[in-house]
Amino acid sequence: MKTVLITGCSSGFGLETARYFLDRDWKVVATMRSPREDLLPRSERLRVLALDVTNPDSIRQAVEAAGPIDVLVNNAGIGMLGALEGTSMETAREVFETNTLGTIAVTQAVLPQFRQRKAGVIVNVTSSVTLKPLPLLSVYTASKAAVTAFTESLALELQQFNVRMRLVIPGRASETRFVENAQPRMQSGIPEAYAEFAQSVFARMGQSSAGTRALDLAAAVWRAANDPSCPVRIAAGADAVALAESCLTQSPTSNRFAAPSALETVA
Repeated sequence: MKTVLITGCSSGFGLETARYFLDRDWKVVATMRSPREDLLPRSERLRVLALDVTNPDSIRQAVEAAGPIDVLVNNAGIGMLGALEGTSMETAREVFETNTLGTIAVTQAVLPQFRQRKAGVIVNVTSSVTLKPLPLLSVYTASKAAVTAFTESLALELQQFNVRMRLVIPGRASETRFVENAQPRMQSGIPEAYAEFAQSVFARMGQSSAGTRALDLAAAVWRAANDPSCPVRIAAGADAVALAESCLTQSPTSNRFAAPSALETVA
C-alpha cells in the first residue's frame, strides 16, 4: 500500500486530493498549519499532521513523523491579487515564502529517502496564470512560475535516481477558499491610480463561467502520481485546459509554452 504526503489540506484542492487518494486505498498523510481531524473521514490509512511550509522545524518534524512516503504533493499556497505599486515587499516575500520557497524546502526534506530508495514522485501544484500573462497578478504569477522552472530543472537532476517530477496546472478555483484566503493581502493592493483599470479587470473575471473544480485537480494529481508515461505538465479544469490548448497553437517560434508532447490537458 502506497503513501502520499499532501501539503495544504485544510480546504480546497488539498482537502479534495486527500479524499481522492483515501477513496482509492492509499495511505494519506494530510498536512495543514492547524490540524483538524474532522475535515476528512476517519480511517486507519489517514494521518493528519501539522506542517507550516515556511518553518524549517515544522517541515523536519512533519517529514520525520510521516515516515517513508511514495509521493509528495506540494499543494500549499497563498493567493495575492493587486497592482505591484500597491504591494508591499513584506507581502511579496510572504507569497514567495509559501508558494516558492515552501515548495522547495519540503521537496528538499523528502529527497534523501527518495534518492536512497531510487523511487518516488513529487507533484507540484502551480497555476494556469503561468501560461498567459494576466494583470494584477505579477507577484503571484512570479511565485508560481518559479515553481515551474524549479520543477523542470530538478527533474533532470533526479532522473538518475528514478524520481519523477510532475506539474499540475489548475485554473480559477471558484469553489475553493482561494479568494477568501487572499483577502488579507489585497486590502491595499489597488492604489487610486489603478482603480478604474482594476474594475475593468474584475468585470472581465466575473464574466467567465469556466473554472477548475477541486475534483478536477485531484484527478490530475492522481494521474501524475500513478502514470509514469504522463507528461511533466498536466492542465486540470475546463479553463486551464482551454488556456493550455490555446497556448499550444501559438507560433512555433515562441518558446514561452510547452510543446504538445510536454503538456497534457485533463478535463
